[in-house]
Amino acid sequence: MLQNIPKVKVGIVAVSRDCFPISLSEKRRQKVVEACRKKGIDIFEAKTTVENENDVLKALDELKSAGVNALVVYLGNFGPEGPETMLAQKFGGPSMFVAAAEETQENLIDGRGDAYCGMLNASYNIGLRKLNPYIPEYPVGDAEEVSDMIAHFVDVARVVIGVKNLKIFSFGPRPQDFLACNAPIKPLYDLGIEIMENSELDLFESFNKHKDDPRIPEIVKQMEEELGTGNKHPGILPKLAQYELTLMDWYEKYRGSCQFAIFANKCWPAFQTQFGFVPCYVNARLASRGIPVACEVDIYGALSEYIVTLATQIPATILDINNTVPKDMYEANKEKFKDYKLTDLFMGFHCGNTPICHMKYAEMRYQLIMHRLLEPNKEPDITRGTLEGAIKPGEITIFRLQSTADCILRSYVAEGEVIDVDPRSFGGIGVFAIKEMGRFYRYVLIAKRFPHHTAVAFKHAGKILFDAMKMLGVDDISFNQPAYMLYKDENPFK
Repeated sequence: MLQNIPKVKVGIVAVSRDCFPISLSEKRRQKVVEACRKKGIDIFEAKTTVENENDVLKALDELKSAGVNALVVYLGNFGPEGPETMLAQKFGGPSMFVAAAEETQENLIDGRGDAYCGMLNASYNIGLRKLNPYIPEYPVGDAEEVSDMIAHFVDVARVVIGVKNLKIFSFGPRPQDFLACNAPIKPLYDLGIEIMENSELDLFESFNKHKDDPRIPEIVKQMEEELGTGNKHPGILPKLAQYELTLMDWYEKYRGSCQFAIFANKCWPAFQTQFGFVPCYVNARLASRGIPVACEVDIYGALSEYIVTLATQIPATILDINNTVPKDMYEANKEKFKDYKLTDLFMGFHCGNTPICHMKYAEMRYQLIMHRLLEPNKEPDITRGTLEGAIKPGEITIFRLQSTADCILRSYVAEGEVIDVDPRSFGGIGVFAIKEMGRFYRYVLIAKRFPHHTAVAFKHAGKILFDAMKMLGVDDISFNQPAYMLYKDENPFK
């Protein structure tokens, strides 16, 4: 069960320009609230309708008393552009601006609200105040349409609230051979994120202090029940349980002023020789609770994984965009690949950190690459601890938020699916299909210097992620462009 994500309490405040009937805004607001509640949206209806600055203060008091953390500014009529934008500015949290459409041709004299026009003036004042609210693609509609826009805003607001109340714990520096995921942390502070960087020794000391912790047997029991017949290395479970308690106690002790926290931990090569296991299965277990633990001190990977968890309210994972699909595998499974080209395909892989709920089958195994390096020609010991198997077929979205070396935030998002084809390899792995992946790989991932790790959401979430990035101030958001849309620097002469 996810325990590390915010609950969004959305509030709606109607606004009214004083030369328009206030009753028009209030009646239209009530209809929107009714439509929201029919859809199961938890919405607070502020009774103050904002016409002037004094109303702004009254509305803010109502919102605060109700515990509202996401605001809908609703133009039921033209609206007063000064007070309505002041409301969003003083509210401080994520806000949305939306306007009422006219209801009927039979009432276009006393019942005409002109909110379509009012949104234009609101946008000018939004710019004056340097606000960045969510404005839907077409921000005018009837009660039913506006309630659908609010439902989407709730998902976007959850991402924004989670990010701005987040602390990232990191343990250890990047290995020299894996600098790709290293990036400046200054942009994290720009987003409102706290970061607590720690040494591997801090983690090792805390782990050793949990030796013989009386809670270990209960965690081992939980692991045994979860793994079932896939528990191929039961002897490593006590150490894994000790490590899980180490991380969770750190999470509770050091969150400080932040509501939520995630991890980016060094996991090789000295980890195995000193801790005596690989941590992948524990990473999977914490991710299943909404507490991503990114491998290889990938700070922005952990953040990306958390963002997709917020967007979908489903556990996520982080994988390498790893290897091509062999031609003979493609030819042997043509029906399953449908109209995907070979270059649309790749294998998403990691050592064993994907939550078991997303695995078609899963077993506790050992990390083959580390075993070759650290325990050649021996029975696996210190390399045990991976959760391996095929990833379930179904919808996915790949996503990453990353800082450049000069502290510019960039992001990408692309929707696709996992194909039900046996990957015939090791680790937690699946065959991924994304339209025009080959061009996306060349002109986004390579051209914009994104690292090999990608966060994976197990549903299509592109719309939420795109809008959330815009609200967080990320201007460079790439996607897998269709064949008729050339990327910057893509050669048109093919």
